Amino acid sequence: MQEKITQVKMEEVQCSSGVTATVLRFSGDITSASKAAVLGTYQGMAEGTKNILLDFSNVEYLNSSGIALIIQMMIAAGKSGQSIQTFGLSPHFQKVFAMVGITKYTKLHPDEKSACAAFSA
Repeated sequence: MQEKITQVKMEEVQCSSGVTATVLRFSGDITSASKAAVLGTYQGMAEGTKNILLDFSNVEYLNSSGIALIIQMMIAAGKSGQSIQTFGLSPHFQKVFAMVGITKYTKLHPDEKSACAAFSA
């Protein structure tokens, strides 16, 4: 199986509540080879970023090493006082995220709109 390179696009969005959030839009595969893309993009976010949305809508494959990178990023965000909301996961990966305890760090949402709305709650 040919691994698809992880790509991360970062953009600012305005939530309906008026809150500004930084969206990390992942695509391709997230594996151990994704460290620079996942953690590098997170570390490159603007100073003072408080609200982060993680978009997994275009992720084709995510293995245990990739999940470990996501958890590492979420722990760093928690230590920095940042809030993370997650959306776009397939039902299978929603179940996996819940099983491995990622839901301690983020809530899983069906779409961007509901994830964004969670920041005002």
